[in-house]
Amino acid sequence: MAKRNIVITGGAGFIGSHVVRLFVNKYPEYNIINLDKLTYAGNLANLKDIEDKPNYKFVKMDICDFDAFHKLMQQEQIDGIIHLAAESHVDRSIKDPFTFARTNVMGTLSLLQAAKLYWESLPEGYEGKRFYHISTDEVYGALTMNHPEGIEPPFKTVASSEGHKAYGDDFFYETTKYNPHSPYSASKASSDHFVRAYHDTYGMPTIVTNCSNNYGPYQFPEKLIPLFINNIRNRKPLPVYGKGENVRDWLYVEDHARAIDLIFHEGEVAETYNIGGFNEWKNIDLIKVMIKTVDRILGNPEGASLDLITYVTDRLGHDARYAIDSTKLQKELGWEPSLQFEEGIEKTVRWYLDNQEWMDNITSGEYEKYYEDMYKYNG
Repeated sequence: MAKRNIVITGGAGFIGSHVVRLFVNKYPEYNIINLDKLTYAGNLANLKDIEDKPNYKFVKMDICDFDAFHKLMQQEQIDGIIHLAAESHVDRSIKDPFTFARTNVMGTLSLLQAAKLYWESLPEGYEGKRFYHISTDEVYGALTMNHPEGIEPPFKTVASSEGHKAYGDDFFYETTKYNPHSPYSASKASSDHFVRAYHDTYGMPTIVTNCSNNYGPYQFPEKLIPLFINNIRNRKPLPVYGKGENVRDWLYVEDHARAIDLIFHEGEVAETYNIGGFNEWKNIDLIKVMIKTVDRILGNPEGASLDLITYVTDRLGHDARYAIDSTKLQKELGWEPSLQFEEGIEKTVRWYLDNQEWMDNITSGEYEKYYEDMYKYNG
């Protein structure tokens, strides 16, 4: 396989760190540059196992710094960009929409323009180049829950050994119209449009993927699954929005990383691919599964932590249901989830319980001291 110079933005974050690790280990002939601003959700401790690999480099940089990124493109001769850097927590976007617009919209535009200028300056132009933008299913808005008892999905499900049901007969497809409802999803929708516009206007070789909720190791503990695992361990309340009836489609993060690898190398330019776990769960049902799993592993009596559930006022603009149909990705590139949901939750719970130091360093703030500015790019 030919040598490549690839930038992965947001590579110190949850999904990004899994993608960086996969590429560094799978493609020793590639030069992988992990570019991250190291905001609160970026943690280089996520990548301690590969930080000394000869084909790995970390660069601390804000994706909104156009001049710095353009210079990096030139000096490192970048031919591929996998763009995961984003502000991603809906609750934070409701309180601070400006930060989400800056990072998710202007940051993406900065990367696009820098890539355009550099690649167009080369004799071969865009040949062999690729700008891959990772987005979210939230840009599509909300789905109905017209079959609350569940229906059989119109696809083969591998997500649950119990053949978990869908909660409606409509799904997000690649052709679904955008209808974002939160500042976060609106910012991601805007960035998606800019990526596609750069293909349509300038001919840049772009790809966009929209994924469902990810779970697994190294997720920042403001998100539901790691937060609740940690709260159960420490006997803290489990705050549930509304009645916990909102439905999400869950995807194990390593399966997502495999999909990104496959799409980056084999996906069609200018195409969109939806990546989902075929795995819908009501929040309250998911929480009860986590309680059961954590209590069992910790040796607590079954149901001992159910009293930690605390119902709180629902989130503003809380979408009722997300569910992705990944049939296109399955049929065209042969990808499907590798884990049944019970397996993924078991692995996830055990990882957080076995890595309590990692979790404690985050909750205490110690992780922010890790390496500090020693990797700042000075090119």
